[in-house]
Amino acid sequence: MPQSLAKILVHVIFSTKNREPVIPREIRPSLYAYISGILENLHCPSLQTGAPADHLHALLSLARTRTVADVVEEVKKSSSKWMKQQGVDSFFWQAGYGAFSIGESQVPALVKYIARQEEHHRHLSFQEEFRRLLESYGVAYDERYVWD
Repeated sequence: MPQSLAKILVHVIFSTKNREPVIPREIRPSLYAYISGILENLHCPSLQTGAPADHLHALLSLARTRTVADVVEEVKKSSSKWMKQQGVDSFFWQAGYGAFSIGESQVPALVKYIARQEEHHRHLSFQEEFRRLLESYGVAYDERYVWD
């Protein structure tokens, strides 16, 4: 087969530094659009992007020529600069991230979940949510290093 084809769907999550609630509500739609543009330029289109004040979720289709690490690095670097240009001078993303593969049949539920992040986090902290994801995917982790 001469052509290489792939469809790899990835749910990426990362938080602001120290999980500070520094993503202002009024610029979130513009932030989502900006991040979606970054992903589009990387040939990793966003199926849904959303965030409460202290972290971000993105469901993306990973280009077959990209690594998750490179995509997340570019999204964080570019969006951090953009946030500072929007007047959030002390904005930084935390160093790590979570990335979880999902199947096509899970897309509608995850799109809805990401779109309802603010509502969801009225009852659940980012740390609780992230722990649940790690456990549901069977990811071994050391609590001492997850939040630094």
